[in-house]
Amino acid sequence: MKLYNTLTKRKEEFIPIKPGEVTMYSCGPTVYNYFHIGNARPFVVFDVLRRFLEYRGYKVKFVQNFTDIDDKMIRRANEEGKTVSEIADRYIKEYYTDARGLGIKDPTVAPRATENIGAIIDMIKNLVDKGYAYEIDGDVYFNTSRFEDYGKLSGHNLEDLEAGARIGVDERKENAMDFVLWKAHKPGEPAWDSPWGKGRPGWHIECSAMANRFLGETIDIHSGGQDLIFPHHENEIAQSEACNGKVFARYWLHNGFININNEKMSKSKGNFFTVRDIAKHFDYEVIRFFLLSAHYRSPINFSDAMLEQAQSALNRIYECRDNLNFFLSNTEKDTFEEDVYQSFDVYRDRFIEAMEDDLNTADGLAAIFELVREINTRITADSGVGKKTISRALDLLNELTGVLGIMRKEQDVALDDNIKALIEERQKARAERNFKRADEIRDQLKEMGIELQDTPQGVKIVKK
Repeated sequence: MKLYNTLTKRKEEFIPIKPGEVTMYSCGPTVYNYFHIGNARPFVVFDVLRRFLEYRGYKVKFVQNFTDIDDKMIRRANEEGKTVSEIADRYIKEYYTDARGLGIKDPTVAPRATENIGAIIDMIKNLVDKGYAYEIDGDVYFNTSRFEDYGKLSGHNLEDLEAGARIGVDERKENAMDFVLWKAHKPGEPAWDSPWGKGRPGWHIECSAMANRFLGETIDIHSGGQDLIFPHHENEIAQSEACNGKVFARYWLHNGFININNEKMSKSKGNFFTVRDIAKHFDYEVIRFFLLSAHYRSPINFSDAMLEQAQSALNRIYECRDNLNFFLSNTEKDTFEEDVYQSFDVYRDRFIEAMEDDLNTADGLAAIFELVREINTRITADSGVGKKTISRALDLLNELTGVLGIMRKEQDVALDDNIKALIEERQKARAERNFKRADEIRDQLKEMGIELQDTPQGVKIVKK
């Protein structure tokens, strides 16, 4: 498998540290609100990477954190008259509601920053002791000038960054680009004891400490949105490698931005949408499908029209599955046609080839749709294909869609008594050659969202 490594700016063969095992850290949400569609993209994309690695036989330890202490959370708590921990508890719960709706697997470990204060303080102490960090009035800063490779992820030069930095932001700092590791306590804010007095951690140090604690000093993959490359991930590298003297992460993966109706998403422009709001109009699975319809590193344009296209495309896959289930239940012939199945099996290889080329979900979906077209061509009401072939085709379709985390819903053809009575009346009318009445009932059912398809195997009932 090849992955595009932001650190080296090229695709590289993925070779994990330990054969058969992968350690993966992905930046999670700051839990002060529902997460938006831009947040959802890395959550979904790197869930698929995890799923594909597991599909290919790797044991994946996947860590995604919750930032449950920062300025935004303190501000939200003050606005609502609640504690920061109450805000965190609420929105962590809401995160799981939306994430599970999107089909995102729970992390192996989902640490909260406030539950890892000890690990954070230990890392900061190490950095101070090694001369990479310094304390001023209870605040602790990382000295970027001491880390020679600062800027290697983003490609920024420290001298240029220093020249472009705003002067006077905090004149106590030794260098303009130094960043905070520990913040001295202010009235009304949560605080923890530390060697530098009461205070709370800075944002960047949280992820480094939690990755180090739960995955080790060097991890295989670190992922997140493109907006995190600088300064967050750059700072993670600096503080982690300065602390441990080892490479922090071997592969850095970043997804592209989401535009809203061809404009960058922005609260100020009023084009800012939470997943919870979108899910009121489109199914969570449609949102997931949309997010996978383009290559993860490419920008993607979000609009109602794009979601409607995703809905239509997803329906085609479901229709194929429903047809297979119907034929499986209504076909008496119990045979396996090797040549027919081989015409399907080639799409597994095409799917894997696409996914191993830097997680190309767009081409992976294309392989699934080619499989769907082939199934629809080779397995029909009068094709005479046996149960064993149909079952294998269904298994293959479920296998590939499962890697992408789509087609998760069970087939639902439960009918109320009124609809059942109408179907029975239509069958009776057809038997009596009263085709006018049969057609009237068919049209009536269609208006009710029920389509009847007459096949040699019987009447197929389709819910629209």
